[in-house]
Amino acid sequence: MEPNTIVAAVLGILEGLTEFIPVSSTGHILLVGHFLGFDSPGRSFEVLIQLGALLAILGVYASRIVQILKDAPHDPIARRFVGAVLLAFLPAVVIGVLAHGFIKTVLFETPMLIALMLILGGIVLLLVDRRQTQPRYHRVEEFPLPMALKIGVFQCIAMIPGVSRSGATIVGALLLGADKRSAAEFSFFLAMPTMLGAFAYDLFQNRDILDAAAATQIAIGFVAALVSGIVVVRWLLGFVSQHGYAPFAWWRIGFGTMVLLALLVGK
Repeated sequence: MEPNTIVAAVLGILEGLTEFIPVSSTGHILLVGHFLGFDSPGRSFEVLIQLGALLAILGVYASRIVQILKDAPHDPIARRFVGAVLLAFLPAVVIGVLAHGFIKTVLFETPMLIALMLILGGIVLLLVDRRQTQPRYHRVEEFPLPMALKIGVFQCIAMIPGVSRSGATIVGALLLGADKRSAAEFSFFLAMPTMLGAFAYDLFQNRDILDAAAATQIAIGFVAALVSGIVVVRWLLGFVSQHGYAPFAWWRIGFGTMVLLALLVGK
């Protein structure tokens, strides 16, 4: 097996393990890929393998998604929830299209920034997790539309690699009154249109530079992300209900610090 194939599989597993926990899957993949010497055309690998993680969550939540869509025409609660997810997705569409080039050519290529964002995001997550407040919302279907839009704005911060899409979404939801379980679950649902949109847009933008070798690596990463993503989605909600987000915060701080030191020593 070729070295790049092995690295693609490793990064795919890493994508599935980290996409839905607040540690920044993209930050981890970019940093690990940096130290392993992995480079993908147009940095498409790091975005396109997210489809595997997306299919993982669609598989786990398939029956619930179908039920919500069936209920939406006659159930105002289901209809509002669909509207809330789409409304939360809207800011990412605008910012993602406008800043796509800058994100891929500048932010994705700055390991020092990614490491710093991991550390800073870990500190923020730790502080928010320790807040002693009484949540107002315990089910994702209860989230008001203005709250959903604000969560969508929080999600846009995660376009800086190292911040974490799920982390920004969860922090936003917690600050706006959600409990820990519903904050994580809303991040799952918001991931669906966000990741699908990112996949489609990045594939369109880089359709001319993806060759057979790149497609093979993406396919391997996709399958690995799908398998590991299913494991994480099934496990995460129960874990955060019992332990909160502090373990992920400490991981971010520790990993980011190690990477920062490695980058400084390597200079």
